[in-house]
Amino acid sequence: MSTPERVAAALDSFARRTGQAVAWLTLAMVLATLAVVVLRYGAGVGLIWLQESVTWMHALVFMLGAGYTLGADEHVRVDVFYRGFSPRTRAAVDLAGTLLFLLPFCVFLAWQSWPYFAGSWQVGERSREAGGMRMLSALKGVIPLMAVVLLLAGISLALRSWAMLRAPRGP
Repeated sequence: MSTPERVAAALDSFARRTGQAVAWLTLAMVLATLAVVVLRYGAGVGLIWLQESVTWMHALVFMLGAGYTLGADEHVRVDVFYRGFSPRTRAAVDLAGTLLFLLPFCVFLAWQSWPYFAGSWQVGERSREAGGMRMLSALKGVIPLMAVVLLLAGISLALRSWAMLRAPRGP
């Protein structure tokens, strides 16, 4: 296995482990939602922090699961033409799309979201609701983190696509 392929495999493993870890939050979201409903309608108790935790978990699943989704080739793609392409043509399209669109977007997102996170961190931003979640800045910090995770998954996709294009053609 060549060095680019080993790097791609390591990045894929990281994305896969991250995706599998955050996938457990979907179960936690269901249980937290159940608890909110039972407490509110069964006991007349409303816990704002518990309600907000569902939103936080939902955000984590989507933002940190993005790299896993890309690596597993489960992302949304308008593939009117793509599905009919040969594997080499698909690799060329993936490489071009990654280099021209995905990687620049990830860099832009990280660059633009960092001040948003840093400003929130500096003021110790928290929920506007009484009894809500503290450290809202931690949730905002997931935005640049998502950009990095997606960037790493994009690099892996580019390396795999490049390896496919460099491989000798079959008979």
